[in-house]
Amino acid sequence: MDSLNLQGWLPIGIRRSDPGWRVDWCWFGAQPLHQPFFRDAVDQALRLPFNQALRRETPLAALDEWRARCPGLAPSALVFHASRCGSTLISQMLAQLDSHIVVSEPPPLDTLLRAELPPEIRLRAIQGLLSAYGQVRCPGQSRLVIKLDAWNIGELALLRQCFPATPWLFVYRDPLEIAVSHLRRPGMHMVPGMIGPSVLDAGACTDRESFIARRLGRLLQRGLDGAREFDGLLVNYQELPAAMGGWLGDFFALTAAQRRAAFACTQRHAKQPDQAFQDDVADKRQAATPALVEQVQRWARGPYERLERRRLQGG
Repeated sequence: MDSLNLQGWLPIGIRRSDPGWRVDWCWFGAQPLHQPFFRDAVDQALRLPFNQALRRETPLAALDEWRARCPGLAPSALVFHASRCGSTLISQMLAQLDSHIVVSEPPPLDTLLRAELPPEIRLRAIQGLLSAYGQVRCPGQSRLVIKLDAWNIGELALLRQCFPATPWLFVYRDPLEIAVSHLRRPGMHMVPGMIGPSVLDAGACTDRESFIARRLGRLLQRGLDGAREFDGLLVNYQELPAAMGGWLGDFFALTAAQRRAAFACTQRHAKQPDQAFQDDVADKRQAATPALVEQVQRWARGPYERLERRRLQGG
């Protein structure tokens, strides 16, 4: 371990191979992670001549070894979400701050959360992975925020085991608006078989509307179950971005100056920063087909309304 030095490197992939689980690393140096998603930052970094000439690979145990040798920041917040509901806006607002490292939906974390590994090995690997992401590579960095993939709400209990003191929130939105977005352009978890077995699996469906609505209903219900069991903060899309100036800013422990800086990106599209933001609520509601309305009402409306009752009651 004395010779292990991964300063400036970040894990970009974890895979199973014949010698055992391996970690792929990429050189980022002091480059901050300002992109909407971690994979976007990886794509940019891989275009650097250094990374095209030199790649680094280690055993999985190197994550724990590097954590022991050079501990990174512990996560200050975990962001779970129902997809297409404002979580990227939150992460992009925080990414405006030089004090924050924001890692949004890193594929290696999803791999470890759902990998078939002995519990202790998986726990230490997850802690090591987030320690690697929490390395201070730029002056002033003091907070680490991790945004999970939508289906990772199924691994909430595991993450609480890894980071029992880390506060977390669950962002959601009216399910009809989410469903319209996925019907137009489905996310990975709304394509049959794309992400493999997950907590969202709800049996065979004969049409896309039913498939999306069922999985969305299960996702919302797991968010509610998690909030009940582990006391998470519930955030409705309708409260964004204004809440960052008040109670949501309190949750992230932001100063008044940081709150003002966080609002710098709110006039741009969170996932496509080169485009101006446009409110799409009315458009999505008008685009909902009768079949989709029926399926959302059947499978997802109940969990949403229960989430709303809990949020409005304050716990």
